[in-house]
Amino acid sequence: MGSEGEGVFHMVDVSLITSGPRRAMLRTDDDVRIEAVYEPSPASVTDTAVVVAHGFTGSADRPAVRRAARVFAERGAAVITFSFRGHGASGGLSTLGDREVLDLAAAVRWARELGHARVATVGFSMGGSVVLRHAALARETYGRADAVAAVSAPARWYYRGTAPMRRLHWVVTRPAGRLVGRYGLRTRIDRRAWDPVPLSPVEAVPLIAPTPLLIVHGDRDAYFPLDHPRMLAGAGEAELWLERGMGHAENAADEELLARIGNWLTRA
Repeated sequence: MGSEGEGVFHMVDVSLITSGPRRAMLRTDDDVRIEAVYEPSPASVTDTAVVVAHGFTGSADRPAVRRAARVFAERGAAVITFSFRGHGASGGLSTLGDREVLDLAAAVRWARELGHARVATVGFSMGGSVVLRHAALARETYGRADAVAAVSAPARWYYRGTAPMRRLHWVVTRPAGRLVGRYGLRTRIDRRAWDPVPLSPVEAVPLIAPTPLLIVHGDRDAYFPLDHPRMLAGAGEAELWLERGMGHAENAADEELLARIGNWLTRA
């Protein structure tokens, strides 16, 4: 794991610095349309772009995601936010972290097409599981990540050890629950079970090295207790931050923590 002072960075193309935010509809490898937003940093100092992967029921336009994007941009990086399939204005149906790896890969490729030689990914909750699996599966491709941070991520699938996760399983697995997801949570969920079961986050971690990896988790996370981040960090080469008083995912990440994560992503 490199220290904050290590690494060689190149300046971003001037056209990226001076152009304003832009929206696009990206296409994944399985032909799903994904809404994405690119925002150049007002003070770009490196060629890094940070791609933000939101949690389940989130979207590119949710306030917590917009706050994270703003803080990361203030750290000197361009930022891409996007809505996973089944969320926001994206097409398709949510597969709870399985085929969402293709959504993230499309956003990372877009960052490289825009001229960024270095792309870091950060994911929250479901998005945290996606960035871990993406880092393992795409590490030798054009859509790879150069640094990865997973915040409030599960270590293993089918976890039902907390009341919020039992409620989530009801939403995902029951017809009435999926109606609640569509109309109450604005999230369209695929009714089909995983076949095959995808690589789990903890199985992905050993495949990520030598890409720098950061695991962040709150000690008041109501969804996933602390054995999840400890299991993830212990499965491979990773830096672990256990945050006192923090709850779950992007809604619980305050600006001070986001700034530290942004510094790590741009300097790891």
